[in-house]
Amino acid sequence: MFHGSMVALVTPMHADGSLDHDSLASLIEFHVENGTDAIVAVGTTGESATLDMKEHADLLREVIERVRGRIPVIAGTGANCTREAIELTRCAMEAGADACLLVTPYYNKPTQEGLYLHHKAIANAVPIPQILYNVPGRTACDMLPETVERLSSISNIVGIKEATGNLERGREILERCGDRLDLYSGDDATAMELMLMGAKGDISVTANVAPRAMHEMCAAALRGDREEAHAINRRLMLLHRDLFVESNPIPVKWALYEMGLIPPGIRLPLTVLSERHHNTVRAALREAGVL
Repeated sequence: MFHGSMVALVTPMHADGSLDHDSLASLIEFHVENGTDAIVAVGTTGESATLDMKEHADLLREVIERVRGRIPVIAGTGANCTREAIELTRCAMEAGADACLLVTPYYNKPTQEGLYLHHKAIANAVPIPQILYNVPGRTACDMLPETVERLSSISNIVGIKEATGNLERGREILERCGDRLDLYSGDDATAMELMLMGAKGDISVTANVAPRAMHEMCAAALRGDREEAHAINRRLMLLHRDLFVESNPIPVKWALYEMGLIPPGIRLPLTVLSERHHNTVRAALREAGVL
């Protein structure tokens, strides 16, 4: 249903942590002009954990309105409370989102049966296409391939963002789910290889700062052109690595500030990138040709 380079969009903020709507508008145009294939709004990179429910819903509406149907918008609506996830997902559908991205419940540490019933309940309650999101390094919760396979039988669960960086895990999901479920990478460093194996795209942090290159790399990988995909990806590897020198989205927001695209704001408990990492991230931006 969706393919290519899908940016996990940051949420621009002023230095005091208030939302910067003008920079958000500029970022959206930046991505449309540079070939980004879809925008993932208010996900974990968008600091959903520090937005209240009204801010979250209003931001989703704003992104959808500003995109104006030019590329798909996938709304981050996951929560560790099933009822809250249903409410956010319904809000996104009513606002006109093309799909929703639902992270596994964090902190609760549900069983595999709990994960199945959580996502089944959301899918049954809100008839919008839904993409599962597995990122155990952030949630302390790992959705196993057999649970993904069970969920793939639900008609409006259409994909999974698999962010373990484990290519064998990706291969198993492809084998188990076939055409019933699209696989997306959530790990920029291994995204090219996963797409060459059969994944449909990359929900990307790197795309925030290098949207054109990520679009071209994903397009090459999706058509099976390993040589071209590798040539582009090689220039991006420092970004794939160094945008995680501190917890995401700390480095990528600083990188966008360094590029002059957003103010320096980020919300506690996250903080601005430590000064000792500035030259590291600058070097990665230069290597990628975006600074």
